[in-house]
Amino acid sequence: MGRLQEYQVIGRHLPSDSNPSPKLYRMRIFAPNDVVAKSRFWYFLAKLRKIKKANGEIVSLNKIHEKRPQKVKNFGIWIRYDSRSGTHNMYKEYREMSRCDAVQAMYQDMASRHRARFRTIHILKVVEVKKVDDIRRPYIRQLLQKDLKFPLPHRNPPKSNKHVFAAKRPATFY
Repeated sequence: MGRLQEYQVIGRHLPSDSNPSPKLYRMRIFAPNDVVAKSRFWYFLAKLRKIKKANGEIVSLNKIHEKRPQKVKNFGIWIRYDSRSGTHNMYKEYREMSRCDAVQAMYQDMASRHRARFRTIHILKVVEVKKVDDIRRPYIRQLLQKDLKFPLPHRNPPKSNKHVFAAKRPATFY
């Protein structure tokens, strides 16, 4: 599996004599390629409506690109996942460059913290959190301080006389 991309999939029930223009259904799907995106579309549509791939068609499939991929943004993700004990709803926040990166980070986070597999996680909604006051989680809020500084441990002092071999190891803790 490659990196995730965001797709917009629009599909519908096949036209029939009783219903010549069936209703269109649109979903935003995160998948590594368009084949998986179409498969996930039919998976979710079969759960939501009485339509399956055999009696439906995909009208359009578009890849959604990030508007500003070089800007760091805050994202809120609503998910539903199946654990060993039951089904849970969850809201998580991530600070990433794009929606796809935030979803990728969410899958990695859920795999590490909750042992949740890709197939058990259903993304309900992904939203960019624009206002600082709307951020709920303290681990994201701490990154938004005005004068944020990170410690730089293990700094090697600049070599003054450029010797290849030294009598003792450099002291990197100050």
